[in-house]
Amino acid sequence: MRKRKKLTPKRILKIVTGIIIFLTLPTLLLFGFLYFKYNEELPTGTKGKQADELAKNMLRALDFEAYKNTDYIEWTFKNRHHFKWQKNENKCDVFWKDYRVALDLNNLSLSKAYIHGFVTDNEIADELKEKALNYFNNDSFWVVAPYKVFDSGTERRLVKLTNNKSGLLITYNSGGSTPGDSYLWLLDDNFKPTAFKMWTSILPIDGLEASWRDWKTTETGALLPTFHQLLFLGLEIDHLKTSE
Repeated sequence: MRKRKKLTPKRILKIVTGIIIFLTLPTLLLFGFLYFKYNEELPTGTKGKQADELAKNMLRALDFEAYKNTDYIEWTFKNRHHFKWQKNENKCDVFWKDYRVALDLNNLSLSKAYIHGFVTDNEIADELKEKALNYFNNDSFWVVAPYKVFDSGTERRLVKLTNNKSGLLITYNSGGSTPGDSYLWLLDDNFKPTAFKMWTSILPIDGLEASWRDWKTTETGALLPTFHQLLFLGLEIDHLKTSE
């Protein structure tokens, strides 16, 4: 009969180290591959009239007037978070799990948090409000980002691409949950967005590209996306509705 080896502290440490390496090594190798394949320096570009004109052309391609006249947008992001945004009042109900937060985006102190439909007002409420605001900032960006190129605190730059086309680089110097992020919009021949590349504080790789191709003409005429492809990930936008 084979005798079992005694589990000494040294042997336990060796086993644990082996398990950690076994679990993390593939992840590290994948990250290294993605980093060297996709990581890009932030392009510089040129500010001024040409950059602003390219931004206006993009807005015209998406019928910015229809978006401006849209008072209400509802959607679900990645089957996790649901939003009912009264855009004209700058208020949004955010739903996830058993929680609902009625965000007042003009005055966050007036926001209310609910658990199982009952209002709550304690430290948990503050956490829920902060989480709902972060959800809104992130998830609404994946819906309406092209319409935000002239928001307060934005910089627009014209970037010359390798295919003799021009890209529109937008940097958000203020606002949102992560000010300082930059996005390079890639446009088709009609100035309609097909993708953007991202330089953000929450992504470990700079210059990752996400698609903006699955557009829907909503009830108000505003064009909004229903899906984004980011590497091997899909970001679904369902139950999309608009009204005036």
